[in-house]
Amino acid sequence: MPSRHQHTRSRAYCAIKHAALLATALTLCAAAWSQSAPTIAAGGDAKAKAILVQAIAALGGDAYLHVSDMSQEGRTYGFYHGRSEGAGAVYWRFTRFPDKDRVEFTKERDVVTVHNGNKGYEISYKGTAPEEPKLLADFLRRRDHSLDAVLRSWVQQPGTMLLYTGTAIAEQKPADVVTVLGAGTESVTLYFDPHTHLPIKKTYSWRDPSDNLKNTEDEVYDAYKLVSGIMTPHNITRLYNGDMAAQRFLTVVRYNQSLPDSMFDAHTTYDPMAPRK
Repeated sequence: MPSRHQHTRSRAYCAIKHAALLATALTLCAAAWSQSAPTIAAGGDAKAKAILVQAIAALGGDAYLHVSDMSQEGRTYGFYHGRSEGAGAVYWRFTRFPDKDRVEFTKERDVVTVHNGNKGYEISYKGTAPEEPKLLADFLRRRDHSLDAVLRSWVQQPGTMLLYTGTAIAEQKPADVVTVLGAGTESVTLYFDPHTHLPIKKTYSWRDPSDNLKNTEDEVYDAYKLVSGIMTPHNITRLYNGDMAAQRFLTVVRYNQSLPDSMFDAHTTYDPMAPRK
């Protein structure tokens, strides 16, 4: 019959063996993760780069970085000076990265906005008209400063710089803060949950060419759900100079549906701004 001393030695041996196996497994996982970790060409702080690598991995890694298209269904709400405008509207959105977008409004889906490259169109029962210049400029600015553009494009550019600016409270949550400085004068500041590594908030500023006044736009991400291997925020809030400007609540999200070119084809049939003959 084994002695008490032998039982003790046996338990100790098992504990050491388990620890060794665990250490080996962790080493193998770390090696595999490092091989699949995204390459970030941007220079700057090592801590900032590490936070971004963790964030991209948390969002889905390669699955996130190589999304070809996305479709959404949900409800959107507009605000003016922080006050809700109406009961909201159902919408369907289709995006083919990096520069094609289509949004359909109303239950009949008969009010449509299409963006293809740097051109925008508004489609209604009247026909297809060029998008108003201010609305087009707003869309292009938000697209170029979007979270997807920053994490998939900006940080891959050698001229981009990354700065870790410390910790802060974002949406009542502790956050690690990283500022991404583009090759020009553009910059975007990102707030990440230190536990999940997922983005909480994005903010950037710009000057209105009409009056040279500085404006700030924020976007807040919440209600993340895993969709096709990608962590996807289903509640998105946009703020303009501190006031709530829009909210989107997504009910359905799909990725990589091979959206056809025809969804983003639009040709002007009338121009409401053209002088009447």
